[in-house]
Amino acid sequence: MTQIRQFTGLGALGGVVCGGILLYKGDESAFKALMSAVSRVTDGETGHRLAVWSLSKGLHPACRQQNDPALQVKLWNLTFPNPVGVAAGFDKGAEAAMGLAHIGFGFVEVGSVTPLAQDGNPKPRVFRLPEDQAVINRYGFNSEGHDVVRGRLTSFQDLPNRAVLGVNLGRNKGSASAAKDYCDGVTSLGPYADYLVVNISSPNTPGLRDLQAKEELAALLRQVLKARDSLEKRIPLLIKIAPDLILAEMEDIAEVITSPETRIDGLIVSNTTTSREGLVGASKEETGGLSGAPLTEKSTKAVSEMYRLTKGSLPIIGAGGVQNGKDAWEKVLAGASLVQLYTAMVYQGPPVAGKVRRELSSLLADSSFSTLQQAVGANHRQNHCEADQTND
Repeated sequence: MTQIRQFTGLGALGGVVCGGILLYKGDESAFKALMSAVSRVTDGETGHRLAVWSLSKGLHPACRQQNDPALQVKLWNLTFPNPVGVAAGFDKGAEAAMGLAHIGFGFVEVGSVTPLAQDGNPKPRVFRLPEDQAVINRYGFNSEGHDVVRGRLTSFQDLPNRAVLGVNLGRNKGSASAAKDYCDGVTSLGPYADYLVVNISSPNTPGLRDLQAKEELAALLRQVLKARDSLEKRIPLLIKIAPDLILAEMEDIAEVITSPETRIDGLIVSNTTTSREGLVGASKEETGGLSGAPLTEKSTKAVSEMYRLTKGSLPIIGAGGVQNGKDAWEKVLAGASLVQLYTAMVYQGPPVAGKVRRELSSLLADSSFSTLQQAVGANHRQNHCEADQTND
């Protein structure tokens, strides 16, 4: 009996050691198993906070994969070593930006950050839907505020080999002026960012999505652009839109953001969706924004539509449901110059950044393009050629 216990103990120890080695090396299968185990013993928000804490403390596998020069993207006088970034909402307080760069992301977008600290919506407010590879959240812009985040950005700015850094700006709940909140964000955090994002599309702050309407958006952008232009360094300014817009609303947005007076530098397409179509997970009736696999097709269609409406004149960051290289590639062909992910990390862990990059490299190598930038919007060029042939 003693020998059996010793044998069992050695087997268990060996399993732990082997598992630890695989996790240290960033093994994708090992991390999927780990993320599944974590999800069984933590709620969604606790798991999220644990991930941010681990990355902020350096408790993560480093990505050993070299950046593929063909995937390098140059935009806004910035060089993105690879096109795969972290979407806003993961690192809300700029705690884990260096860790996220170390696990393979080419750029990191922190936030949303509101001027004043606020708790956000009551808990529970994060719900995993593993059957759908999705997450519903209703955080409601929980934020430590400009002052705290600015302190972290100041220390991050001078670090060597840091990732390209975006700062996503939000408004305080109940604020008397959304424009003032966003302008304060530009002034306070702009000097420490490589690009800024005005988030007008979260479904979890009452009235926020109303700012996507034509007149409201134009009025907002006039003020925010004025604040941006007052900075010593010109920072690219983007807006983040919802995936649930109808065509007429997209047309209005395209008209505003390409007009000389209110022209911005780019778009993020898209935020989370309020749709619950096709979900099977037990939490599907929870209110909030849905992210993950069910959003993939909808967000890619929105990327394509906005690329068409803006005639490819504004760079687009494609976000929503990116789980692998194929998802990212389809967004690139639809018109995205860069892609972002978040929910895929919930189910696949840190190795997902390297996985998407590796699969993107393979898809690019099998295509007729030499670089990723050549492939941006290729579906539209193909459709245009087919239309010309039909007309002939």
